[in-house]
Amino acid sequence: MCLSPVKGAKLILIFLFLGAVQSNALIVNLTDSKGTCLYAEWEMNFTITYETTNQTNKTITIAVPDKATHDGSSCGDDRNSAKIMIQFGFAVSWAVNFTKEASHYSIHDIVLSYNTSDSTVFPGAVAKGVHTVKNPENFKVPLDVIFKCNSVLTYNLTPVVQKYWGIHLQAFVQNGTVSKNEQVCEEDQTPTTVAPIIHTTAPSTTTTLTPTSTPTPTPTPTPTVGNYSIRNGNTTCLLATMGLQLNITEEKVPFIFNINPATTNFTGSCQPQSAQLRLNNSQIKYLDFIFAVKNEKRFYLKEVNVYMYLANGSAFNISNKNLSFWDAPMGSSYMCNKEQVLSVSRAFQINTFNLKVQPFNVTKGQYSTAQECSLDDDTILIPIIVGAGLSGLIIVIVIAYLIGRRKTYAGYQTL
Repeated sequence: MCLSPVKGAKLILIFLFLGAVQSNALIVNLTDSKGTCLYAEWEMNFTITYETTNQTNKTITIAVPDKATHDGSSCGDDRNSAKIMIQFGFAVSWAVNFTKEASHYSIHDIVLSYNTSDSTVFPGAVAKGVHTVKNPENFKVPLDVIFKCNSVLTYNLTPVVQKYWGIHLQAFVQNGTVSKNEQVCEEDQTPTTVAPIIHTTAPSTTTTLTPTSTPTPTPTPTPTVGNYSIRNGNTTCLLATMGLQLNITEEKVPFIFNINPATTNFTGSCQPQSAQLRLNNSQIKYLDFIFAVKNEKRFYLKEVNVYMYLANGSAFNISNKNLSFWDAPMGSSYMCNKEQVLSVSRAFQINTFNLKVQPFNVTKGQYSTAQECSLDDDTILIPIIVGAGLSGLIIVIVIAYLIGRRKTYAGYQTL
């Protein structure tokens, strides 16, 4: 039995304003007479390389714009496939199909089409016309289950690199209500991808301590230093080098998590007055560092946003838009080699190691002269040492003087 045509369909573009940086997430909610029949929430971008008239290759990245349509999307039924179709104006369109089986549905035929005749999006393109790239991946999801994947899924289909993340998806929704049963992608499940380090002060129930013994705490390893760079077109606009350790205290349970750069994806963008670096892996949906310009002369870290999953499966979400860290003059970089603690909230701190960052005015992809943090400035120790030495000398002189006076008085005692 075929279902009646879809009575209602919504395409929602959510704009997450991070300072002056905009990141768009798509939410598609298709409905029929029973309620929701297809639900999808995700983020994506496409990096496309094409040949130009000056015989060079140009690479551009296309993200979800602030205006998109969903013409041709449908819920499907037992006989007909469901589909989501998104149009980014004249230049780009994207589609995915869903086929219902006896106990599951398949996600397949992910197709990206782009038109290099649009000189605004593809300036100077040699090959004019529509180009189509089909993703051969095929996912199977049980019926009445929502598929989730917070990790960045990257598909290199030359000349296009496709990236998808933050996915919440259910086709052929039953009884008009999105399911609470979840299937998580393999990238989010891999235990060796990111190993959280959890510390607790409670001793093991199998350990007996003698009165003279003391427990030896396991030292927290220093996180690996990662290198991150963001490009605006063909130009590097943001550089960051740092080891990151996240410290979370929620309901008095400490959670320490080292970010592994080898298994962490990063994206970002640059604007004249703001810049964004976003990190993402199997456990962190996003960790945003938002930089801003102050009085046209200095830059600083203004905002940090984090959404991640703890070891017990619960979500942790914090945002602070009123920070003032890593302050340095425009045209320079900020550096702090020693461990530095950024207090984002009472429950969330970030420890940085071997930090160097430049979110503006990057020249030739290299760091400019760095302004060092006070922790690295050893020259401040000189006056402290000299002052302590003089104070100690004065104390010795005063004590010697008092002892001398006591002996002098003792020589004049009455016989």
